Amino acid sequence: MEYTFLDHTADVKFQAFGNTLEEAFVSSFYALKETICGNIEIKNQIKKEVLIEGTDITNVLYKFLEEFLFLLDSESFLASKIEKIELNEKENKLKVAILGDKAENYTFTNDVKAITYNDMSIEFNEHTKKFVLQVVLDV
Repeated sequence: MEYTFLDHTADVKFQAFGNTLEEAFVSSFYALKETICGNIEIKNQIKKEVLIEGTDITNVLYKFLEEFLFLLDSESFLASKIEKIELNEKENKLKVAILGDKAENYTFTNDVKAITYNDMSIEFNEHTKKFVLQVVLDV
């Protein structure tokens, strides 16, 4: 997965890349995961399947990333890996299978408060032939 962190005055900003939009979504997950827990290794003990529906593709990206914060806060589920992802762009639906473990089994200190719409974008770069997702996290 491919992503890069960008300079931002107060929050965390990143760009995630992929040959397909699905790959770029997965890359954005790994950027969020690194922001939350650094490079700690999380076991794949629990599997969760999630269906996300949005009003447009940017809203789907927002809800996709927000779901990981929701699962962490509400179920103490720390995601480690995307096992499967299916994106239906026409219907703005995303089905994802996530592997992870209970958060209390790990020590990490980064607190991501929220996903923001600030500077969020989804573009296709004609030069690199890759999708580029840009996201700002409120930390």
